[in-house]
Amino acid sequence: MLQVNNVSLQYGSKKLFEEVNLKFTKGNCYGIIGANGAGKSTFLKVLSGEIEPNKGDVTLDKNERMSVLAQNQNKYDFETVLRTVMLGHKRLVEIMDEKDALYMHADFTEEDGIRASELESEFAELGGWEAESEAQTLLNELDIPTENHYKLMSELDAKQKVRVLLAQALFGNPDVLLLDEPTNNLDLKTVRWLENYLLDFENTIIIVSHNRHFLNKVCTHICDVDFGKINLFLGNYDFWYQTSQLLARQQKDANKKAEQRAQELKDFIARFAANASKSRQATSRKKELERLTISDFKPSLRKYPFIDFKSEREIGNDILTVEGLTKKGYFENVTFTVQKGEKIGILSDKSISVTMLYDVITGKAQADAGTIKWGKTIAYSYFPQNNNEYFEKCSLNLVQWLSQYSKDHYEEYLRGWLGRMLFSGEEALKEAKVLSGGERVRCMLAKMMLEGGNFLIFDEPTNHLDLESITSLNNGLTAFRGCMLLTSHDQELMNTVCNRIIVINGTKVFDKTVTFDEYAEMGE
Repeated sequence: MLQVNNVSLQYGSKKLFEEVNLKFTKGNCYGIIGANGAGKSTFLKVLSGEIEPNKGDVTLDKNERMSVLAQNQNKYDFETVLRTVMLGHKRLVEIMDEKDALYMHADFTEEDGIRASELESEFAELGGWEAESEAQTLLNELDIPTENHYKLMSELDAKQKVRVLLAQALFGNPDVLLLDEPTNNLDLKTVRWLENYLLDFENTIIIVSHNRHFLNKVCTHICDVDFGKINLFLGNYDFWYQTSQLLARQQKDANKKAEQRAQELKDFIARFAANASKSRQATSRKKELERLTISDFKPSLRKYPFIDFKSEREIGNDILTVEGLTKKGYFENVTFTVQKGEKIGILSDKSISVTMLYDVITGKAQADAGTIKWGKTIAYSYFPQNNNEYFEKCSLNLVQWLSQYSKDHYEEYLRGWLGRMLFSGEEALKEAKVLSGGERVRCMLAKMMLEGGNFLIFDEPTNHLDLESITSLNNGLTAFRGCMLLTSHDQELMNTVCNRIIVINGTKVFDKTVTFDEYAEMGE
């Protein structure tokens, strides 16, 4: 068992969390969530011992082993792939190296023999004889073929290195497994393999991830880092979200009722405090007022933008027909028709092919062959994956920037839209060219909402967004009543929004009215 005892951590005047007391027990998977900057990854480093807390301690039961997913892809460049995996169990590798060194002695002494016997015994207890086979099995299941097992890590590309480091973390059945963003740079097949692996894992797992689908699939508990505290909730991410929203509403309602009662008591006291016949009642009201509790909330680091797409025009029966569309090097002979009510997920092994398809459909690029026919009632709005053209070299402030896409140019009106997207006060006067990736995405979403399109096209809209913004976007796209083409690596977004999946790898190879999860189950 891993136990956190009264842990506090702050840097300068900034408190990340204080007086944290948690127990992480065998057989459970804990998801660590919180706003950007709340301290999720830092908390993992406290658990692993990489960072010392200002107060308190972290204890791991004697003889239990912790494994951590390495973040530095180049750390093992001069090790072989197989040895890199086995280095996930450092003690085992130390024993192997010491044994090899002993057996290399030209004058093997009796003392060497005794030491070798001790090492062989410990080696067997740690499962050493099966270790190489286990490491190879993990690599093969993660699509690292046998011919690569004895290559140096430096010979692999970035995506292969990620898989090797994942195998390293899983190797040797650790008692406690710490994973920071384990699904980053993994394809759907590998993510699903990892989900199944962790569901069968019998020890303790602690995960930081922005992948809500993954958190929903594997987590038994959620640890919420907010208000300078870490609170434990039973259930997966969706259960935490619904519970936290309910608790917030209940507390808000309770505060409102308490504030109303307090005002009633103050009014009575002010009116009758000097009235002899009412003095006893006034005194009673004063005592009630003193007992009345109105919760004093610390400001949450978690902020949800308001995302709601409203169409200015009802969508007609003729929407979009794509016939024999070809762009050499990207896709060939792609044909599909969009029907009323369809929200289509577009997938491809090459993301650049989807981007080109969207550019051709929206007229930003020319096809080599084929036709595109939009219905007369359709007004589309496009969210491109690369938004540089909208922001780079743009000296306009955000109010001026958003005004370009609005029929109403009053500053108060535009500030209202920016406020929905978490740009309030002076934030609304920032220059567009200095925005971060996440801020740019929120501006593009505000632009699309103002455009009022009845057909939306999204190319990876969750890039650079935190969990709160992704959740708000998910809610907005689910509620949208028009049609949509959507591509995203966020599985939860794809699964809850899309009701049809089209896969394009060269030609269109899959097109069915299914959810994303149903498509994934087909193993296409």
